[in-house]
Amino acid sequence: MEYRQLGEADVRVSAYGLGTWMFGREGNRDPGECAAMIHAALDAGINLIDTADAYSAGEAETIVGAAIEGRRAEVVLASKVGYPIAGRPGSGGLSRRWIVDGVEGSLRRLRTDYLDVYFLHRPDPSTPLEESLAALDDLVRAGKVRLAGCSTFPAWEIAEGRCIASAGGIAPLRCEQPPYSILVRGAERDVFPLARRYGMGVMAWSPLAGGWLTGKYRAGAVPTGSRAARGRDFDPGNARLVERYDLAAPANRAKARAVDELADLAAEAGLPLAGLALAFAGTHPAVSSVLIGPRTLPQLEELLALTGVTLDGSVLDRIDQIVPPGAV
Repeated sequence: MEYRQLGEADVRVSAYGLGTWMFGREGNRDPGECAAMIHAALDAGINLIDTADAYSAGEAETIVGAAIEGRRAEVVLASKVGYPIAGRPGSGGLSRRWIVDGVEGSLRRLRTDYLDVYFLHRPDPSTPLEESLAALDDLVRAGKVRLAGCSTFPAWEIAEGRCIASAGGIAPLRCEQPPYSILVRGAERDVFPLARRYGMGVMAWSPLAGGWLTGKYRAGAVPTGSRAARGRDFDPGNARLVERYDLAAPANRAKARAVDELADLAAEAGLPLAGLALAFAGTHPAVSSVLIGPRTLPQLEELLALTGVTLDGSVLDRIDQIVPPGAV
């Protein structure tokens, strides 16, 4: 496993990290198998585990905390605050109260006294960014958080946060966690250049584009047991899930055409499509680590087998022809 510096922070992370969104009732309901995945990832050299208080309403954090007990020193542990929590009306947001309450809950569930990275999960237009950053600074000073970060923030808001921190002498945002894949390259336009300019680490999530880059949706149907099918069954009224995989939508038809071309390219390179996708996400020089989010142990084992793939310039050039840099 390759290890990389997390921006300019004194933290080294594995080139691939384990995302835990699929741990718990919204994904894998077997805590034993989830724990086995964590142990397998650590044994394979992964040292970054990423979770959030909103993942299965805290259940994912509880699973992670139990699994890493006794191995905490091996782990770069990241969690997030701010996303609404299922079953808790009025939850979410980035107010000081919610951030301070949120970190205490996360630390308790994770059975640790500090987080290596604590992310603002999504922007909160209803709360001044100054308030959120001041709360994070207090947590850093108290030793409960090593590094503050943000997830899926626009470049302008990350830059504003850096200005606020500099002017106020408080802890800056040190890491961003954007979606990034061959099909979702928007971060290349401004987030990645900004991260490199300010020495911020980048943890890229959804490198398989919600399953599209496994090739499973090429025929247009939603396969039984797939993320789309499970999400639809878990939340039948979620129109966003239906729209995301509906090939009647022009955007999804374009996505499917790109996947067909990418699958042909992967075959020419002697790679599975998922291997091509994972290697691409980790190639950009701004990316510190690529988060993989398996639901089952066999899925994790398949992904771990692909973490050593590298792409040469000719393959990267072909990818650019299929999905241009910066395109979504």
